[in-house]
Amino acid sequence: MSKGPLSGLRVVEIASLAPAPFGCMILADLGAEVIRVDRAGDAGQGLLAPAGVLDRGRRSISVDLKTPEGVEIVLKLVETADIFIEGFRPGVAERIGIGPLQCQARNPRLIYGRMTGWGQDGPLAARAGHDINYIAIAGALEPIGRAGERPLPPMNLLGDFGGGGLLLAMGVLAALHERTNSGLGQVVDTAMVDGAALLTSFLHAMHASGLWDEGRGENMLDTGGAFYETYECADGGFVAVGCVEPHFYLEFLGLLGLSPDDLPAQYDLDESAELKKRIAEVFITRPRDEWAAIFAESDGCVSPVLTPWEAHEHPHNQARDTFVTVGGITQPAPAPRFDRTPPPTPQPGSSAGDDTAAILGELGYDTDVVARFLADGVIE
Repeated sequence: MSKGPLSGLRVVEIASLAPAPFGCMILADLGAEVIRVDRAGDAGQGLLAPAGVLDRGRRSISVDLKTPEGVEIVLKLVETADIFIEGFRPGVAERIGIGPLQCQARNPRLIYGRMTGWGQDGPLAARAGHDINYIAIAGALEPIGRAGERPLPPMNLLGDFGGGGLLLAMGVLAALHERTNSGLGQVVDTAMVDGAALLTSFLHAMHASGLWDEGRGENMLDTGGAFYETYECADGGFVAVGCVEPHFYLEFLGLLGLSPDDLPAQYDLDESAELKKRIAEVFITRPRDEWAAIFAESDGCVSPVLTPWEAHEHPHNQARDTFVTVGGITQPAPAPRFDRTPPPTPQPGSSAGDDTAAILGELGYDTDVVARFLADGVIE
């Protein structure tokens, strides 16, 4: 049975919040061995990623990084690792004693992944922030929202997960590939502001082509067009419409019972309000799932808007096993798919410190030393 395409890699992850755990979840999903270092004796470490999903597939060792012995344990882990991930503010890892120079002195082949909001340098590097702040200055927040309304934060998907954790996973794997030529590790500076900006590349292309010049909510793909919109149905549910191409749009109108001859032109954004009104009058006559069934076999590009808790019930997602149940929690399955080395179904992650004794034993610490560390609070 395949263990996944990253089988044989070892990742050491310093526990943190959201983006780095997501990136490490991806690596674990694809077969890497990920050891999470939870911080013992630090009641002020703040929020961490909720247990049950982002921590899947991990073992955990709980170490007090404020002690020399705790730092040495982490450095011994580094000696065995391919990738190291931390999410501290710039300079913190160095002060602790687990910065890039300290770790790569032990393991020159180490890929050292850094996950921050602002990056390792620049005027804001030392400042606090969250997803909404990073996407704001990246230009990714301003375009999102309805015409005449405030920008609408898309939860924390763009900064934390798309521009953060996903880019982190890609970055450390790119550095790992380069290592096959150089034999050396390197530092990967992953900043959510950089990643969020990268996600707007298409908008910059549209703007340069004169196709994205209007205000928020007034362009083709930001609900400015009636053909790229959501519509309410009779039961209070919604459908998503994305029939951008003319031939898909004509099929869409046909299934609604509307004629293009009686409507404003598809791409006339000045008349979008009238076109939306006519389309909305039809959608409100039937419940969401009935419309989903009507469009299921068509290229009209209409889909039911599902909650995250409904999505696993959709026939397409069921056919592809897009969701799995791990530890009693239904959650997204690993992605993408691999034909020769498919990753196995994820397993629940260990609770903080569950594997401390076992991992220390693997590092060569005998039971007397482990008992002393436990008594002294070096580990939990």
